[in-house]
Formats: sequence, C-alpha cells, structure tokens
Amino acid sequence: MSEPAHPGDRSAGILLAENEGFAAREPSLIDRLRDDDRRRVLQHARRRTLLRDELLFAQGDPHNGIVIVQSGRIRSFYTAPSGREITLAYWFPGNFIGGPNIFGGGIHMWAAAAVQKSEVTSLPGPALRELAASIPDLALGLIDALAFKARCYSAVAQMLGTRSISERLAQLLFFLASTYGIEEPKGIFIATSFTHEELAHLVGATRTWVTISLTRLQKAGILEYRRGMLLIRKPEQLAAACAGIG
Repeated sequence: MSEPAHPGDRSAGILLAENEGFAAREPSLIDRLRDDDRRRVLQHARRRTLLRDELLFAQGDPHNGIVIVQSGRIRSFYTAPSGREITLAYWFPGNFIGGPNIFGGGIHMWAAAAVQKSEVTSLPGPALRELAASIPDLALGLIDALAFKARCYSAVAQMLGTRSISERLAQLLFFLASTYGIEEPKGIFIATSFTHEELAHLVGATRTWVTISLTRLQKAGILEYRRGMLLIRKPEQLAAACAGIG
C-alpha cells in the first residue's frame, strides 16, 4: 500500500460517522499548550517507533496512560469472540490513543496497531495525572479529546446499528471526500490510500463485498479505484448507486 497523503489539518482522523463536522477533527493535545508547559509534558514522554502491523496495545492489555501519534497512521479495532474484526478509527499525527482510562487502571476494550511505520509518544498515566492537576490547558485538552472520542464511538455504534452496509459504504466515501477530497476536473480525488480490506473493516463488511461493490461503482462511472486511491467522478449519484448494490 502506498503512503497516504494528508492535505489540510493533520489532526484529522478517519472513522465511520453520520456527521463529518465533529468526526473529522480532534483538538491537538500538545500543540495547544504554552511553550513552558509543553516542555514540562515532554520531559515525561517516551518516543517509540512502530513498524507496519506492530501492536501499540492489545485488547485486554492494562491501561497505562496515552499515546500521541507523531507520524504515520494508527488503527484502533475491536475483535469479537467469533474472531470477526471491525475497525473503529484511523488516527493520524496530532491524535492521541488510550482512553477512556487515561490515568491508568482497567483494561483496553479494543486494540491499536500501526498501519505503516509510525512514530508515537507515550505519556504514562501517573505522570499525566500530576501534569493535568497543575496545567489547566492540558486538563481541558484531555476533557475535550475524551468528549470528542465519546462522540466518535457513539456515532460508530449508531451507524453500525441503524444503517445497511451499502449505506455505510456511501457514508464512508462521502466522509473521505469531504475530509481529504481534492477537486479535479474529473471529480473529487481522495488523497489518502486504503486497501479493500481496510475499507471493509471500516464498514463491517467482507473484503470480497467491498471489491464487488467498488467494481460495480466503477462500471457505472461513479468512481475510479486505482492502487488504493479513489476518484469520485459523480458524487451526486453515489448514495443512490450504493443503495442499488445492497
């Protein structure tokens, strides 16, 4: 899979949601701090490099603080007892991962792994608690970010529970176009790459279903899919076309 491009705000994440407005942006936790506060926080940080497919933490691991993405892309996902796996979100530089028990305690309800080589910064729970008690901007940033994540995962649950797979695919493509779309003469180019398997995990479908659906949309002239990159040629027809492939 080729390296994705990320135009615009680097704090954008990707997940399945009804409302692109709140789902596309998470406040940057470190960048919002004053220089002296930022230095204090980074004194407790530990930098780490993850290779592609390397686990950041596993489902069931104990919570121990948060991890801030510096570069690359991290996927959070849930694995059911049956072995079925669904992607909850993709996180990019500026996002943090590790809630809800950011100060430690309890276990992770889902896992996170690097989609590509990624640099991350870990902040241990006890140190984060002490810093939040003395740096109001950090405490407010943590509250804002946790509220953001709660809205995101609530939206995921609503979409999975109330929308058909076809409707979820259309919503995902609209979301990608609105967040990462670049208008071109032939349509809207989505400047980030995904495999059929990654798209399938986001909408709760099989890779085969996504492949067949995208092939039908290509034959209908709605979009083009080349090496993980999407060009939506007829966005006004996308929802109707997806409804026809359910």
